[in-house]
Amino acid sequence: MSEPTTAGLAGIGLGKLLGISVGASAAALVVMCLTEPQSRREWVVALVCTVFGSVCGGAFIIQWLGLQAWADTVEGLMAFAGVYLTAGLPAWVLVRGAFAWFNGPDGRSLPAILGLLLKVFQR
Repeated sequence: MSEPTTAGLAGIGLGKLLGISVGASAAALVVMCLTEPQSRREWVVALVCTVFGSVCGGAFIIQWLGLQAWADTVEGLMAFAGVYLTAGLPAWVLVRGAFAWFNGPDGRSLPAILGLLLKVFQR
């Protein structure tokens, strides 16, 4: 059996990076197609939060469930892309919900939002 080479290790790393980027990109694409944000600022924030939620949330789920052994096969890496996609969607929902709540009918300001949060946590 031959010794592991740098090219082989680079290929494994590239496959893992590809699995992460495909899942995160698919999550971002799905959420951009679902609803159109009201402003460019909202779009950028939702996109960044979706990608970070996808990468960080997907990594957390993989670690939590102990799925690291899946990284040894191509099928496992493809399944990781699905994990990353699924992990990115809740981040987008939270950001969109926050924007909808902040831009509510009464035009909530930051002090009003902090006051509401304090009331909730003081109970």
